[in-house]
Amino acid sequence: MATLDDSVSIGGVALPNRLYRAPLLECAGTGSDAPERLRAALEPTAASGVGLVFQGATIVSERGGCAAPNMTRFHDSEFVARCARVPDAVHDHGGRVFVQLAHGGLRSLEVWHAAYRERNPGLVQPAVSRPPWQLRLLDRLGVIDLSPSVLSTDGVYDLAASFGRAAAYAVDAGYDGIHLSGANMSLIQQFLSPLYNRRTDEFADSVRFLEIVHDAIRDRAGDVPLVTKVPAETAAPRFVRRHLSFEDGVEIAERLAAIGFDALVPVEVSPFWDMSVVRGAYPERAWNAADLRSNLDAAFGSARNARVVALLNRLQSRRFEREPGWNADFCRAVRERVDVPVLCEGGVRERATCDALLGGDDPACDLVGMARPFYAEPRLGARLLDAADRRALCESCNNCTVPQVAGEPGRCRTPPVVRERARLEREGEYDS
Repeated sequence: MATLDDSVSIGGVALPNRLYRAPLLECAGTGSDAPERLRAALEPTAASGVGLVFQGATIVSERGGCAAPNMTRFHDSEFVARCARVPDAVHDHGGRVFVQLAHGGLRSLEVWHAAYRERNPGLVQPAVSRPPWQLRLLDRLGVIDLSPSVLSTDGVYDLAASFGRAAAYAVDAGYDGIHLSGANMSLIQQFLSPLYNRRTDEFADSVRFLEIVHDAIRDRAGDVPLVTKVPAETAAPRFVRRHLSFEDGVEIAERLAAIGFDALVPVEVSPFWDMSVVRGAYPERAWNAADLRSNLDAAFGSARNARVVALLNRLQSRRFEREPGWNADFCRAVRERVDVPVLCEGGVRERATCDALLGGDDPACDLVGMARPFYAEPRLGARLLDAADRRALCESCNNCTVPQVAGEPGRCRTPPVVRERARLEREGEYDS
């Protein structure tokens, strides 16, 4: 029976324990200070004993593709080389760090962020196929601004090559592995999803794109450990009839393991960017924050649009259940069919939940991850790995997520949580 303290390996890379920091938005950008900002965000987690740290969604293209403001890009080899201080810092504490590579496709800023479009006119979005009617309707209503360019077959191969180049730059800089953003309405999920993928060439096979990305990374970066999220679109709204079922997700995972992926992260999500990803309370404090108001209005195009989005946010907060480890059933079904490590994340907040997911007669996974709790407690690992009765301070209130729409860095903004962390710091709870 495995516990959180037990060692494990992914693709030959040994990890000291089974706790990982799931990918988050560091919002470090690509400026001269970006490498230091990334190090400052990730090193405390490694210092707290967490075995595996994922650097969050990092874009592979030079222009476009960012799903949120101030995301980091890994298209330039000189910039990535300066990010070597990140793996160096993590390694100094005995941890390992993988970088998550991504492209937003139809979820990119140029679709939904009005102020970004004004600053970057003429950007088009690479699309797998003609956008689904739901997005075209929002475009006609003026909620988003679609300017899609359906990828040619050669264009798909060029896009896969950009993942390979970024992975090679990361390996040269000392990163230990690659994580692909295969869910959360990323371009990879758009290839996998029948809602988006209606192609007639070889990429009508939804897994084919991930296969050539795998090959591009292997060709350029060697046998670096390669992980991807695997979506099942079980949280799709009722008006979406074409989506990935639970069984589809399990089949995709099985095929990816056979292709040669070294670990899988099964997640139950929607075909859209919604609260199926960040389940929890409606972030009322963030929506009402006076210092964010003008930036939120600019992001959504007007105060009216921002209020509409806030209302939808409130409604969705009531729709999705928050059962700790909400991806556990999907992870367990995948784990029964593959022979590579399975990673489970989604609403996990207690050490006891971690050990339950890892142990028992029918384990759900081989590693357990948390995301938002590391905004609240960057050195959370010191507490969770210290005793079996520990719980993260994170309240899943989502007041950390809305400010990122305005380009703010990811951090906890809930006063009671911030005060409690300060108390624990004074008492030395993070020093072990």
